[in-house]
Amino acid sequence: MRAFYITAQGKTEIREVAEPTIGPGDVLLRMQYVGYCGSDLNTYRGLNPMVALPRIPGHEISAVIEAVGDDVPESWQPGTAVTLSPYTSCGVCPSCRSGRVNCCRDNQTLGVQRDGALTELLSVPHEKLFSSSTLSARELALVEPLTVGGHAVDRGEVTEDDTVAVLGCGAIGLGGIAGAAFRGARVIAIDIDADKLELARRAGAGHTINSQVCDLHEGLGELTDGDGPDVIIEAIGLPMTFQAAVAEVAFAGRVVYIGYSKHPVEYETKYFVQKELDIRGSRNALPGNFETVIRLLEEGSFPVDDVVTRIYPFGDAGQALIDWDANPAAFAKILIEI
Repeated sequence: MRAFYITAQGKTEIREVAEPTIGPGDVLLRMQYVGYCGSDLNTYRGLNPMVALPRIPGHEISAVIEAVGDDVPESWQPGTAVTLSPYTSCGVCPSCRSGRVNCCRDNQTLGVQRDGALTELLSVPHEKLFSSSTLSARELALVEPLTVGGHAVDRGEVTEDDTVAVLGCGAIGLGGIAGAAFRGARVIAIDIDADKLELARRAGAGHTINSQVCDLHEGLGELTDGDGPDVIIEAIGLPMTFQAAVAEVAFAGRVVYIGYSKHPVEYETKYFVQKELDIRGSRNALPGNFETVIRLLEEGSFPVDDVVTRIYPFGDAGQALIDWDANPAAFAKILIEI
């Protein structure tokens, strides 16, 4: 079968590899779509320290079950359309013992610490599967990236009484926007790209701020009577947005960081104490987040056609990375059709 590899910085190739085998509790999946994540672009750029090359990328998938192992429950049958959780958990580290398997100390994500899903066939444990009788293959491929923002909503303990600001309207930020709106919260989307802000409105944001043309502090003050948002979700990963989250959140507010800053961040630490802030990290997603996002997508209000910027055939998976690298702002989500 064919598999797509990132072989070195800026270099890719399609190789012939052996078909995977399945164990008693595994299922064999035939891939339909694989979405590119920002981590895949960083791998292509040689900027992902968690990846050893060569690597098969890809962890945002839709697929159909091709075959099942002897011990797989009858609920999983060949022909079933599925997506999956791409993470592993060791079961014994502190995070696993506390039930937070999403941040397992020894997590191995598909396409990052281990070879991923940009292949024709993939073998996975049946426990990692999620299905929907109504979602299309493209919608199923969007589930995992939306769960990352959805998990940040959980970490922020968002309720219908909250005003939530989301810094960054890429695919992950859109998951936070849609997830917060799904809970009934009032959502403010913040970005410097007008098209992304319009997309954020269609994903559930009631208000938008273009921080390139509007002062962020003034804009948030006008929308919150000077109080600031109850929750700020940071989905960009820049020092200035890390700092802005702490500076602009309300007193007794919650700050949730999804993004990684590639540079050290200096804080005015008085805000931590004066505001008595809850500052939380958010990593990956839990099974419940997958189930919530599937329900959200099944409602039919999420702008799937607008979020999927372009679909490339499998043979052009390398060209997709070239195009994305050359003009990142032009793409919300790229899918590779297997």
